[in-house]
Amino acid sequence: MEGADEERPLIHHLPPQEQCSQYTCDGTVDIDRRPALKHSTGNWRACFFILGAEFTQCLCFSAVVKNLVRYLTSVLQESNVNAARSVSTWIGTCFFTPLIGAFLADTFWGRYRTIVICLSVYSIGMLILTTSASLPFLLHDSYNNGDDIRRVVAYLGLYLIALGAGGIKPCMSALGADQFDGADPVERVTKGSFFNYYYFSNNMGTLLSTTVLVWVQDNIGWGIGFATPMLLMGFGLSMFVAGRRVYRYRKLGRSPLTRVSQVVVAAARNHRLKLPDDSSLLHELPSLTEGGYRIQHTTRFRKGIWASALPDKDPDELKPLPGMF
Repeated sequence: MEGADEERPLIHHLPPQEQCSQYTCDGTVDIDRRPALKHSTGNWRACFFILGAEFTQCLCFSAVVKNLVRYLTSVLQESNVNAARSVSTWIGTCFFTPLIGAFLADTFWGRYRTIVICLSVYSIGMLILTTSASLPFLLHDSYNNGDDIRRVVAYLGLYLIALGAGGIKPCMSALGADQFDGADPVERVTKGSFFNYYYFSNNMGTLLSTTVLVWVQDNIGWGIGFATPMLLMGFGLSMFVAGRRVYRYRKLGRSPLTRVSQVVVAAARNHRLKLPDDSSLLHELPSLTEGGYRIQHTTRFRKGIWASALPDKDPDELKPLPGMF
């Protein structure tokens, strides 16, 4: 019996291949909100733009974070302790904002729009940070509070970068995955190759910034060291927007937080019920997202299955759960 379970497909009810020969079957659409054509949207023709934008974003982020303590101590005249504390706080912010960015993308804006907005905010942050590195030359020491102005400008740029990173980090790889039809066996395999190239471009951007741009910052100047990734970031934004006609877009669904809350609350209320041995007896609704599918039940995370357990009563006697639950 265990051997039979191991050979079962993990995904239920994939559409026949004949139905997916011309259009995608995973619910994605093109820029005009029409069903996405396979021969003119998605796949590697779209991933080229996504990988280019990811490369420039990683190069830009690493160019800032790898040498930021040195910039704060040498240019802004902060102590090592304060600089380390400021950098730690900033990095923490960069990895907290993706929670907000992912929520906005899944609920309101969609992944493409979220990335465009956040890339623009990111580019503005880089421009402001570059200005802070060049500010002494602009001020010509005409203000006594020049250091305070530089510090305010620098931190404004840094936290705009953190805000922009919040929409890029969770959405870029997800948008790339949307370019491959999960219902198509060939594209489903190709999706794995995309993630290989995605992390390759990510690491190449980090490598180049750590070796080349950090050297430029230390030996040529902070202005040029920040201006170079700023220009590359602008180029990456332009490249990403240029591919908008060939992207496949996922339709917005219900808030993921609402769905997670439903599962947690329902599982807590049903935790005393006995789970049936046959998973087909569980109360499961069709996917609310077009192109969505259910995954086979396993023996892991069985507490979550309580969310779909039904009381041992006649269906006509069951009372609906109050509210959205």
